[in-house]
Amino acid sequence: MGRLSGKAGLITAAASGMGRAGALRFAAEGAAVAVVDRDGEAAETVVSEIKAMGGQAVAIAADLRDVDRAKAIVGEAAAAFGKLDFVWNHLGHPGPGKVEGMAQEDFDLAIDLNMRSVIATTEMAIPELRKVTGGAILFTSSTGGLIGSRYSPIYSAVKHAVVGFSKALALRLASDGIRVNTVCPGPIDTPMFVQFGSRPDQPQRAREEVEASTLTVVPMKRLGRPEEVAAAACFLSSDDASYITGAALPVDGGFTAQ
Repeated sequence: MGRLSGKAGLITAAASGMGRAGALRFAAEGAAVAVVDRDGEAAETVVSEIKAMGGQAVAIAADLRDVDRAKAIVGEAAAAFGKLDFVWNHLGHPGPGKVEGMAQEDFDLAIDLNMRSVIATTEMAIPELRKVTGGAILFTSSTGGLIGSRYSPIYSAVKHAVVGFSKALALRLASDGIRVNTVCPGPIDTPMFVQFGSRPDQPQRAREEVEASTLTVVPMKRLGRPEEVAAAACFLSSDDASYITGAALPVDGGFTAQ
């Protein structure tokens, strides 16, 4: 019996990186998982991986910049499994590095993907989670949501907002038996690592350069693995964390302990 046996839910941005690792880990722990991603083909690949190991999953293709789609995925996941026990709002975007001269479309995209879509999905999830015992909402913020990031003030601001939203919801939904927490990854070895290290509106640096400069500020002197974030997310979404709500858990090799 896994720690998520009998539970069902959805994970956004689940076709690669930490989201994919989460979908595989949640399924390995017994959950039925709706794998949500803009890349429907990649989502189907993850579903095939889950089914090959005996798990249950469905793929939902959705561009979550569209608020209506961000809302609709909740009903689709609940219809697929007959209920919803957890929602992991993992979608994120690095946002612009600039403040002066920042393009409005870069700002809007950072807000849309890091906050607006997250709120839309959560809005629809709350009524579904009220129907079950011990429902859980999880957000992905960042170490940049716990301390300031000089490399991307906009990203840092919106990820702080995600943590604040999570804490406020934790208070609001505690009487409904719904727990709300946030996982805050540090530098993780994913396909997006270089983009997060360079910012999309800055000259792209070589991976070796980004990694070398990053590791100078990580006490454990290595990048995290997607599976390590997935393990933390699995714990926070499970009944093992039944007395934990309103937490923002760093998974960062000690970066925010300094």
